[in-house]
Amino acid sequence: MTTVHLIRHAKAKNRLEWEQPDRLRPLTKRGRREADAIAARLEGEGVSRLVASPYVRCLQTLEPLAVSLDLAIETTELLAEGADGAAATDLLLLLSGAGVVACCTHGDVLFDVLAHLGARGVGPDGPRDAPVASTWVLELEDGVVVAARFVAQPPR
Repeated sequence: MTTVHLIRHAKAKNRLEWEQPDRLRPLTKRGRREADAIAARLEGEGVSRLVASPYVRCLQTLEPLAVSLDLAIETTELLAEGADGAAATDLLLLLSGAGVVACCTHGDVLFDVLAHLGARGVGPDGPRDAPVASTWVLELEDGVVVAARFVAQPPR
């Protein structure tokens, strides 16, 4: 049995007020606190690999955990905003073979992954419209998701 922690990035600056390319939109102060809380929660979980969307807000969400565990953050467009949920799901299944993994993505991709898992018979036990900084803990056995558990966003 192995685990993939699928994290929706922490609170980012307002999309409508941000004037630079969306890929560069960073976390807010609240988002940085959420990222620190996510790192504190996952430090003892045996995470051996970090994978994120290349968007700044996803990288910043995993940054405190990367520093704490002395791990590099790998990036992939398969977790970027607008990415295909089926391809993202396949990536998560592939990554599960590397031990415990923490991945950071965007709401649209996360929602698609949950829909694909539901179609495969894995009924998530939490909200499919998961808020920012929340996590879905996917338990895998032999590359197959057998359970999906929701972990709420850290307290503000």
